Amino acid sequence: MRSIAPHEIFRALSHAARVRIVRELSDGGEKCVCDLVAACGLGWSTVSRHLSVLKKAGVVVDDKRGLQVFYRLILPCVTSFIRCLEKPASYPEFQKTACCR
Repeated sequence: MRSIAPHEIFRALSHAARVRIVRELSDGGEKCVCDLVAACGLGWSTVSRHLSVLKKAGVVVDDKRGLQVFYRLILPCVTSFIRCLEKPASYPEFQKTACCR
């Protein structure tokens, strides 16, 4: 597995639909593309394109089974990162005040 630069991961997470996909996969399980299409309310080609970006960035992996493709997170820390951004008060360890003296 190649090392992924952080900027590639940030770029992959820079679209609301991709964040939504990551949220859908955050339970630790896997979902087929059809489930992600339904959850995101987007078209198949749009979801597939977003999944391709997430896969290239090393956030998800796919597993083709017959005619279906299933995706799962392989970089689970992104869900914590997203939650921290949405509700920073839930992460007191990051609430330390910086002091310049």
